[in-house]
Amino acid sequence: QVQLVESGGGLVQPGGSLTLSCAASGFTFSTSTMRWYRQAPGKEREWVAGIDGRGALRGYFDSVKDRFTVFRDNAVNTVLLQMNSLKPEDTAVYYCNTNSSWGQGTQVTVSS
Repeated sequence: QVQLVESGGGLVQPGGSLTLSCAASGFTFSTSTMRWYRQAPGKEREWVAGIDGRGALRGYFDSVKDRFTVFRDNAVNTVLLQMNSLKPEDTAVYYCNTNSSWGQGTQVTVSS
């Protein structure tokens, strides 16, 4: 079955960087669009970024453009989210998604 396993979250100071990883299995990764979402406490889950199967097309939520980069390595079935210039409002649980499948999430906390 489809499995998505996120890692790389943690506590970082404002202005810092983190790279999240999502290891995928159980489906044809190289032809699947992959997405990152996040959910902050008390808020709805929101889309953050997406990338098509070949990595040729990428999209970002407005508030993370120019700070976050989504990329993938189809050789090892992994999608990554590089996050720079992190802000306290980026604090959330970050989830990997494809179609109707979700990972368990990884917590990102931006705080001094």
